[in-house]
Amino acid sequence: MPIFQYKAISTAGEQRSGVVDADTAREARDILRRDGLLVSAIKQSHGRPTKGSKGRAPDGFLARILKSRSQRLSTSSRDLDLVTGVTRQLGTMLGSGIPMTEALRAMIDQADDRRSETIFRQIRERVNQGASLADALEEHPNLFSSLYVNMIRAGEATGNVDVVLMRLADYMQAQRTLRRKVVGAMTYPAMMIGLGLIVVTALMAWVVPNITAMLQDTGQVLPLPTQILVAISSVFQNYWWLGFLGMAALSFAFERVHQQSHRGRRLIDRWMLKMPIVGDVLLKQSVSRFTRTLATLLQSGVPAVQSLEITRDVVQNTIISDATEHIRVRILEGTDLATPLKQTGVFPSVVGYMVAVGEQSGEIEQMLDRIADAYDEEIEIATDRMTSVLEPIMIVCLAVVVGFIVVSIVLPILQIGQM
Repeated sequence: MPIFQYKAISTAGEQRSGVVDADTAREARDILRRDGLLVSAIKQSHGRPTKGSKGRAPDGFLARILKSRSQRLSTSSRDLDLVTGVTRQLGTMLGSGIPMTEALRAMIDQADDRRSETIFRQIRERVNQGASLADALEEHPNLFSSLYVNMIRAGEATGNVDVVLMRLADYMQAQRTLRRKVVGAMTYPAMMIGLGLIVVTALMAWVVPNITAMLQDTGQVLPLPTQILVAISSVFQNYWWLGFLGMAALSFAFERVHQQSHRGRRLIDRWMLKMPIVGDVLLKQSVSRFTRTLATLLQSGVPAVQSLEITRDVVQNTIISDATEHIRVRILEGTDLATPLKQTGVFPSVVGYMVAVGEQSGEIEQMLDRIADAYDEEIEIATDRMTSVLEPIMIVCLAVVVGFIVVSIVLPILQIGQM
């Protein structure tokens, strides 16, 4: 059934807007008229275009950039919060015996914006037409990932959709908490570095030139540190734009290599995992994401091979992703999970041993969850350690730079005073 967006005036003279389900625009007007609304404008709201539809953007470099940017925007914090909240509420209502269509209607009624209201109306209409919930959600990939859809499909096959929804909500909440820990740990050093660069740039571009100009007017031979400072200040004044151009070029090259070259992604991800201090946090985050995702999928009834395929696309690190693909291929050949996991050499040895114990005891899902919990705790400790180590290093570096500037300015002043 089509969905129409409308603008109308109520009997009290208030402006109203929203969406309504109807077969035709005329029927939509009749529905709104019965609700006491006088329609001033109405148009059909189109959903996601189907494959092969007209107006498809051509495949090219610009199209790929726009696609990757739209994918990043689709996974924004606001969308994650929306999906997490809706998932938990749906699971609670279905677990209480409320029919699926009524639960979806409740999601429509409490939608905060027109976009989410339209999406849930489209999902409800697809379910009313006989489609499964997983198929309806699959039509909105910007909001519901393949992991989400496959878990719902597995829950529908086993008749435990409410349990799967609650498990999904817990999973997304854990992933969001983990991401906030890592981002929070990275934010402080990034702010310190940015503030330091701003201060040094301001000193070299405006403060130092005025002082050194006064010293040069005395006609005395400046000390070597002061001459070096004058040369650096001249570069900042005359070629500051090269710095911005260089950073933009590096950012573009990094994104180009990371997005379009598998080999480039491997090199970058391997380098990031081997970085001192930071690499340890990133590795623990990847291992936690791998084990948590795999455990959640297996607990929801998704087959092991398909679970590994989904996990491969979720871990967001090429090294871990390639190792996951290796494990999947070996399982297709008939081996267990622990053996190829140890052979990859990517995961810490303790992970392989714990997975082997879980397979022998028949509690692989619970063991994967315990590994994820342990690594979440280690991430918190590692982030605190990283912050405590980086803070004095950055303070010392800034002190050295500012100290060099001060010494370079004070030396010629003392020299003039002695003469």
